Amino acid sequence: MRCLRFLCASVILLFSPATTVLCQTPTPRVSETTARVPELEQFHEVIYVLWHEAWPKKDTAALKEILPRIEEGASRVAHADLPGILRDKKPAWDLNIQILRQVVDQYRKAVQANDQEALLAAAEKLHGQYEAMVRTIRPPLKEVQDFHAELYMLYHHYLPEFAVEKITRSSKALKERMAALNGAALPGRLQTKQAPFDEARKRLSASVDALDLAVQKDDKESIARAVELVHSDYQAVEAVFE
Repeated sequence: MRCLRFLCASVILLFSPATTVLCQTPTPRVSETTARVPELEQFHEVIYVLWHEAWPKKDTAALKEILPRIEEGASRVAHADLPGILRDKKPAWDLNIQILRQVVDQYRKAVQANDQEALLAAAEKLHGQYEAMVRTIRPPLKEVQDFHAELYMLYHHYLPEFAVEKITRSSKALKERMAALNGAALPGRLQTKQAPFDEARKRLSASVDALDLAVQKDDKESIARAVELVHSDYQAVEAVFE
């Protein structure tokens, strides 16, 4: 009887909700000021197998085998929530989600039809779409990302509340991050964008200086206008890389 009671208790524990939660691997949450989508990063695991192992060898059997992983990963990406700092990217992200679904559907149909050429083409297209989605959310420079993280808090939190102390600290932080951005060099692949980047960066630097002066004067309307200008000039910097 003791053994029976122990066995029953073990079965109940095994299938209890608490135990089920321990067996799951939930997607980690990220800060609203971090430009990351964990589901997209996790999707890279199967994309790596597709692009660096199966596709170069034209191994269509392997490409067929990973279809369930592709479908699961794409579904996770499609239902992922963007952090607050990427709210401006949502229209482009939503469009890319539609394209991702279409490409995965093409991949599935190629597997079902046992069409090797169509499968290889779909695999190549899927890799390209994954790369496009990474570019959509990833800033071209770390210094741009650092600047945006501070600007996000200022524009979406401190200014609406008009939290003077936080606005003042944020203005000083933007000056420091602007100095780092002014010293940043574009990677070789972006050299063709150097001239428009320099021009947009110069305007942004001037608007950051203007914000610093407005904060020193402690005039609410002037500060609000200065923050709006910094925000629009930052968007112009980002637009250079679109």
